[in-house]
Amino acid sequence: MKVTYYGHSCFAVETGGKHLLFDPFITPNDLAKGVKVDEIPADYILISHGHEDHIADAVRLAKRTGAKVVSNYEIINWLSGKGITNSHPMNIGGHWFFDFGKVKCVNAVHSSSLPDGSYGGNPMGFLIETGEGNFYYSGDTALTYDMKLIGDYKNMNFALLPIGNNFTMGIDNAIIAAEFIKCDKIIGLHYDTFSYIKIDQNEAKEKFSRAGKELHLMPVGSTMEF
Repeated sequence: MKVTYYGHSCFAVETGGKHLLFDPFITPNDLAKGVKVDEIPADYILISHGHEDHIADAVRLAKRTGAKVVSNYEIINWLSGKGITNSHPMNIGGHWFFDFGKVKCVNAVHSSSLPDGSYGGNPMGFLIETGEGNFYYSGDTALTYDMKLIGDYKNMNFALLPIGNNFTMGIDNAIIAAEFIKCDKIIGLHYDTFSYIKIDQNEAKEKFSRAGKELHLMPVGSTMEF
């Protein structure tokens, strides 16, 4: 699996010849000014919740690529009003088999409203199972004991967890989350974009290392393989 970082919480995962794009927030992000949003490929766009810093480029990308958008029922309804019809509504606890593999929606403890202030449904994370491996994209969340269920449910090749604190869990809680989900390879998300979520990257990596975990803080535009 190839993982590409487009800034903030926006990642693409290439698996089985399909491009999965998560929480597209690129054009408003000063740290992602070098990313050419109109060149990003996407077969699927997965949206964890409705906040602008996770959905800002969703309509633009969906219309250009024709990607199928996967999110909760309320966000899919909102997007349909913007002309996005290739979509699949889901909710927490459910799963669905797509042509790249299985998506299961899991709990995320956060809030969710759409850019126009309308109701954004429940925030959620995604467990992705593919022929090349499995991973967990948490979206924005606090540390929750539900994460232990994820660790008991499926082995993960890697997980993407928020580490920026203030709006989500921070570094210390993310280490506990990594222990709960039984995953040693973590990619950080939702950090450094705004003043409220600035972190000390060296300290973060050292803390994860002392806990026996790998924390990857990917440069914007970079790609890793798992």
